[in-house]
Order: sequence, then structure tokens, then C-alpha cells
Amino acid sequence: MSYDLIVIGAGPGGHATALEAAHLGRKVLIIENGEWGGTCTHRGCIPTKALLACSRRYLETESWKRLGITVENVRFDFSAARRHQRQMIQLSTLGIRKSLQDQGVTTLEGEAVIVAPGEVAVTDSLGKTVHAKGSNVVISWGSKASPLPHIPFSTRVINSDTLLQMDTLPKSLIAIGGGAIGVEFATFLAEVGTQVTLIECLAQILPYEDPDVADYLTGEMKKKGIEIHTATSVKEIVEAPGHVTLETHQGERTLQLSAEYVLVCTGRLPHLRETELKRLGIAYSSRGIGIDSRLETSVPGIYAVGDVTGGILLAHRAVAQGRSVVRSLFGESDTHYTDDAVPVVVYSHPPVARVGLTERRARELGINAEVRKKDYGANMIARTELLGRGFVKTIFHESRLIGAAIAGEQAPDLISSLSLAVGNKMTERELKNWIIPHPTLSELLGCHN
Repeated sequence: MSYDLIVIGAGPGGHATALEAAHLGRKVLIIENGEWGGTCTHRGCIPTKALLACSRRYLETESWKRLGITVENVRFDFSAARRHQRQMIQLSTLGIRKSLQDQGVTTLEGEAVIVAPGEVAVTDSLGKTVHAKGSNVVISWGSKASPLPHIPFSTRVINSDTLLQMDTLPKSLIAIGGGAIGVEFATFLAEVGTQVTLIECLAQILPYEDPDVADYLTGEMKKKGIEIHTATSVKEIVEAPGHVTLETHQGERTLQLSAEYVLVCTGRLPHLRETELKRLGIAYSSRGIGIDSRLETSVPGIYAVGDVTGGILLAHRAVAQGRSVVRSLFGESDTHYTDDAVPVVVYSHPPVARVGLTERRARELGINAEVRKKDYGANMIARTELLGRGFVKTIFHESRLIGAAIAGEQAPDLISSLSLAVGNKMTERELKNWIIPHPTLSELLGCHN
């Protein structure tokens, strides 16, 4: 069979690529070797947010009395939370399969290998191989958990994939890595009763965010009883029956920490099939497959989207890349992709979000940035709904919005408007013209006094 487009991998990037091309009337084949929806659906976005939704609701009961609601004997049922998690994964998977079917996309299950530009071989679970021809091929291989070289995984030293499959809550856990993955798991576990310690080798958690954002979240996490050690490196790990002991160094100070489990959450790496890439002559590095602004690899006709390209490993970035590829190939005009307006969200409680440049990065680039900051305490919806502390920070250069950060409740939803503003290089004057409903938390986004 011959297709206009062959997509390898049905994670967010591959799925979006196939749907966008089918919507434009193109003949599309998408191939997946087992997990429709990829990391996001099975080991990332969906299962983690399902669990965080459970712990969030459980946590909210503490403030109900202030609102006139009295409840007694509230308890957390982890088995029910796991059931909710599995149901959300199943729902997402079915939705992905149905959307492809509804758009007329041809689907195949099996291991796909690019034989040559424009030709893909697919081998199913029974060993049967079929060949497909395509004018263009999109690689969407995804990512894998990043291990620490000196800390091998074991029964008690685990990664996030293993933790998401556990049916019993750990009594205590040490999380190595203070990025988004470590912060989110620490949040969930602490809220449901696990004693959590978080270790980060750099000077702050969320190292790529501004210090005021990291300081805000550090304070909120400590309120949950999470013990946080920054500028701390792990030198040795010793397993014993029932627990793991870590020797850590913080400057000249040595500290021993012990817990039932150690969670290694030092990020993810692009899933690279190096033998295949070398054979095809596709340029790549340990950071991912090399692509240009049209997301084309060094081999004409072969493109790459999502985590396999490195950079910011986020589902919505993969989706944006997939749509950009299709518009460039089949749309009305040539499209060039940029990461400039990709929002970054950490689903802690409370959450934080950012788009564009941080204040610190702007200073490093020599940009004369003007910073505006609004506190949640000045907003009446934040007050009436007991949303707690928080702030919105906007960063301007020559009156244009170049970055924004939100620390506080509803940050993941609020950041979308600012992402649109950053992407369209909106001016402070244009932002002042926004008419925002009152009373809403989104009033914090406006540039009004």
C-alpha cells in the first residue's frame, strides 16, 4: 500500500500528526507497537494526574469546615485511586483509537522499521512482515526513563514507571530529582501519608524556573511535611531488607537518609534506535534526533516530532510539532516550528506554570526586562475560594510580553492565555485592552493597575 504520510509511534505527537493529515484529506498510516497514546497515556500525563486528582480532593476536605461543610472520618483508599487511574488510561486509549478510526486513518500494530526513505516494514506479534510506501515518514518514538549511572534500578530503587504500577503505598520514600516528575510524585505521596524526602543536586528545586517560583513551591511542599535537600548529591546507596540507605553530600556536609523506597526521577531521555538512525544516515546526538525548523531530519522526506527530538519533553509540544509538520507538508504555506511559546506546567499542589523566558534567563541574555508581579491576595476569587498564596509574574521587553510565570491554584489553565500572548508578541497596551470577567482569577493576567 502507498500513503501520503506514514507515522511511526502513536503517542501525542504521532497521534496529532496523523489526525491533522487525515483532516486535510491525506491518506495516512500510523503504526504503534503496543501502547496507543505512548508515555503520556500509560506512564506520564494521564496516570500521574489521575492520582494527583485523588490526593487533591482528599486534601481539600481540610478546608471544608471554613466553608460551612463538616465531614468526619475521611480516609484515603489507594486501591480506589488506582482503579480511577486505570480507568483514565483505558478511556484515553480508547479515545485515541476511536479518533483515528473516525478520521479514516489506517492503523497497524507491530514493530516498524524504516527500510529506506519512503518505505517502512512492519512486523506483527506473530512475526508476519508487511511493507508500506509513503511519500513522507514521521518518526515519533517517544522517550524512556533516565537512569543514574551509579544507581542501578532494583526492587527498592525504582523509576516512575514502576511506582505507577504499585498497589501499596510506600511508608517512606526518597525521591532523587527535584524537577517536575520528582515534585509531582512527592506531592501525591506526601498528601496521602507517605513520608517523603526530596533530593536535588542543583541549588533549587525546579532548576530551570526563577528562584521566586522555586522558593514559593519549596515553602508549600514543606507545609506538607516533605523534607527537601538542595545542592545535594548522592554518593552511595545501600540496600537492606525492608529499606534503602543513601549517603549524600551537601558541600562539606555528609548526611545519611533512609527510606523504604528510592524513586529515581532525574528526567527522561529520547528513545533512539541508533542502529536504524546510523543505517539511514539520520543525524542525531544523545539529546535527540536533529531536525530543522520544518522538523525534517538530515534525510529528506523523514521527519521527527515529540520527545525523540529532545528539548522540552512535553506532550503538548509534541502535538504542536505534529501539526506543524503537516501544515508544512500539506498546508497552504510553509510552516516553521519554534518552542518560544510552549508552556511548561508542574502539577504540584499548588501548581506552577511558565511560558517564554524566565526573568533570570532574560537577565543572562542581557535583556533589559521589565517585570510586573501580582499577588493572589489582591484577587477576591482567590480570597473567597480559599485558593491560598500565589502570584502572577509577567516579563516585558520594549513593551512586548516575552515571558510569564504563575505560581498558585489554576496556574495550568491560566497560563494558556499568556502563552497565546507570548506567541503573538503582544504588547502591554494590547494586554491592557483585554476585557476580563469579574470576579475571576484571570483578572490577575491583565495589565490593569
